[in-house]
Amino acid sequence: MRISALPGVPRWAAVAAHAVPPAVLPSGLWRLALAAGLPVTLDAADGTTGPGETVYVVSLSVVSELLAFLTLGLVRPWGEVFPRWMPFLGGRPVNPAAAAGAALAGAAGLCAIAAWGAYAAYAGLGPDIPTSPAQEALLLACYAPLVAWPPLLAAVAVAYRRRRVVDPAPAVRLTDAS
Repeated sequence: MRISALPGVPRWAAVAAHAVPPAVLPSGLWRLALAAGLPVTLDAADGTTGPGETVYVVSLSVVSELLAFLTLGLVRPWGEVFPRWMPFLGGRPVNPAAAAGAALAGAAGLCAIAAWGAYAAYAGLGPDIPTSPAQEALLLACYAPLVAWPPLLAAVAVAYRRRRVVDPAPAVRLTDAS
């Protein structure tokens, strides 16, 4: 399998960046199944989720996957030069310190969310999701890959920062990006 990245991007960073979207996908698919009323929990098929909750769950899945795809910008040309189709920014260089800072803040935020989720589960603060053993196994299998998101994002952000801020030789010329 060929993983595309800019010249100068370490192979491990390109692989890590490309691993983030597939790691986030199973949890989004589980939430979409929940919103569709599929039997992923014992009460999913009885229609107890309202339209607002359904919109929230679908939006959370879409936004999570879009944020996961942004990790690819740390190893691809559009992470160094904004694509030309973007209004006001197209063709301009991306501020490497801002991009790396946003990615590291995102990784810290994901760690905080994971820590709160673990604490809430341990303290019994969250909602009790009624599941059968098979449904619980599916839930865990779909959410377990999310544990990889913060460290992968942080590692790729540090590699991006080292490549762009510490060694600022541009890997892409402004005329090459589109």
